[in-house]
Formats: sequence, structure tokens, C-alpha cells
Amino acid sequence: MYAIRTANLTKKYKDTVAVDQLNLQVKQGELYSLLGVNGAGKTTTIKILSCLTQPTSGDAFINGKSICKDTAAVKSLIAVSPQETAVAVGLSVHENLELMCGVHGFTKDKQNAKIAELTELFGFETILKKKAGKLSGGWQRRLSIAMALISEPEIVFLDEPTLGLDVLARSDLWELIHSLKGKVTIVLTTHYMEEAEALSDRIAIMKDGKLLICDTADKLKETAGTDTFEQAFIRIVKGVAR
Repeated sequence: MYAIRTANLTKKYKDTVAVDQLNLQVKQGELYSLLGVNGAGKTTTIKILSCLTQPTSGDAFINGKSICKDTAAVKSLIAVSPQETAVAVGLSVHENLELMCGVHGFTKDKQNAKIAELTELFGFETILKKKAGKLSGGWQRRLSIAMALISEPEIVFLDEPTLGLDVLARSDLWELIHSLKGKVTIVLTTHYMEEAEALSDRIAIMKDGKLLICDTADKLKETAGTDTFEQAFIRIVKGVAR
């Protein structure tokens, strides 16, 4: 069974078709990237899959559960780290983690164990008492992702996780995301070609709400007849791949 499978997924806004009969299959435990230029439909797809908006037609299945018919069950399986860093800036790192544990009804013992686990995984040891609003952009993103993982989801959506970060912060976050591979299914959207190439098991390229192609970075370069992934992306989107 696929972690995610969409069946002719479509979303229309008045005269605009944001997602157009999309058929995706995401394997269990893989890191799957959605790429496309602005307006390709990536963020709308993530919103549909995470039950933030309903499709106009078609359906999607999260570990076999329909987003249309089994919304509550789907929500229990997923977590989202949105583009806008979702942390409470007036609370400390520890308090942000406590807050999310409380949302999910953790006992005190489970809360303490989960915070200790995430502190070690994300390297929060020296900043637990620091206000989230005083953290750099990179550390705020790390905290946002950690908070998304508190519910122990089977699938995590990372929407532009390194947007606006400097090259060192991006590199650090890449290492963190790479360490999560295999532990949870990850769907990543990004504008950075090198990010998708470095992290992804497979990459899906979208244009005008449609899926153009999905494969490994190496296979996509081979298909496009190019040496670099960025060149491959451009050729595929322009429809000039060999």
C-alpha cells in the first residue's frame, strides 16, 4: 500500500484549475519532492492532502484512508510544517514543545520522554529556555519541524522548509531532514533544485496543476539529456526534454 495515492485529484477556483486530475503515488518511508514554478499547484496539492481544503473532484488516500470520507482518520496520520514558521514566539523552545504535547493529550511522563527525544535529535540542548522569537530563522524552522513530529505522524509535509535561510542554515536543515528519512514518509516542496536533488528519493515535477514526470534525480537528468538537475528541470518544464 502506498503512503499517499491520488486519483484524478482536481481543485478549481472559479475559472482557474490549480490542480488538474493529479495522480501521484508516494511510497512508504520515502522522501518525495514536489517541484514546479510558481503557480504549478504544489502548495494547493499539499493543502488538499493535509485536509486544509477539499478537492473539487477526485480523491486522495493516506495510508488507504480517503481524505474526503475519512478526514479525521487522515488528520491523525499526518503533520504539516508550513512555509510560515509555526512557533509561538513569546514562548521558550521547551514551552513550545510542551504546548504541542498538551494539544495531543500526552501524560507528563510521555511529554518528558518526547521532549528529551526531540531535544537530542534536533540539538536543542543549549536553547531550551530561549524564547522562540529570539532564535534565528534556521532554528525556528527546526523547532517548527520538531513540533510537527510530536504527534508521531506517519507522513510529514514540509512546505518550503528552507525558504529564506542562509546557505549554512539550509545545509544544517538538510542534514536534519536527511536524518529523518526512512523513519517517516516525507513530502517536500521546494524552489531549490539542489535541495530536491540532495534529499529526495524521487522528484515529481508539476506544471499548471498537472504532473509532468516523476523519477529519481539521476533518471530525470538522463531523460532530459543534461548534466545538471537544474538544466533537466528547465528542459522538462519547457517541454524540450529529449
